[in-house]
Amino acid sequence: MNFIPVKTFDSYITANIWLARLQDAGIECYLKDEYTVTIDPVLSNAVGGIKLCIEESHLHDGLQLVAAFENENRQKQECPKCGSLNVQYVTKPGATNWMSAIVFWILGSYAIGAEQVYHCYNCGNEFDEVKNDTLNIAG
Repeated sequence: MNFIPVKTFDSYITANIWLARLQDAGIECYLKDEYTVTIDPVLSNAVGGIKLCIEESHLHDGLQLVAAFENENRQKQECPKCGSLNVQYVTKPGATNWMSAIVFWILGSYAIGAEQVYHCYNCGNEFDEVKNDTLNIAG
């Protein structure tokens, strides 16, 4: 069997939600590097995150479902200020955010990740939560 990576994740929770949804649809797939990233999140960038891999014979149907899930998720990410769906979950800009991550990495035994926010590319608004977001599967 030949598995093709189709999407990457930083969070094992999000990755497992996607995995379960694909498996429920009968798509043969697995998560590569899930345990490495879960045990030591600092290695996430080094290994390229958790990779959702779909078996080659199920690739066409799997990619269609992945696109449908992404579209469904995008519909949940509406900007509260302007109502735009041109929103993405990004690392919060600013030197303070990065400096605190670097200081904790140097002084602590665990590196903390940089803070992330939703950013609207239409009006520039940044916000922490999307409305009615009971199960956000942003990846």
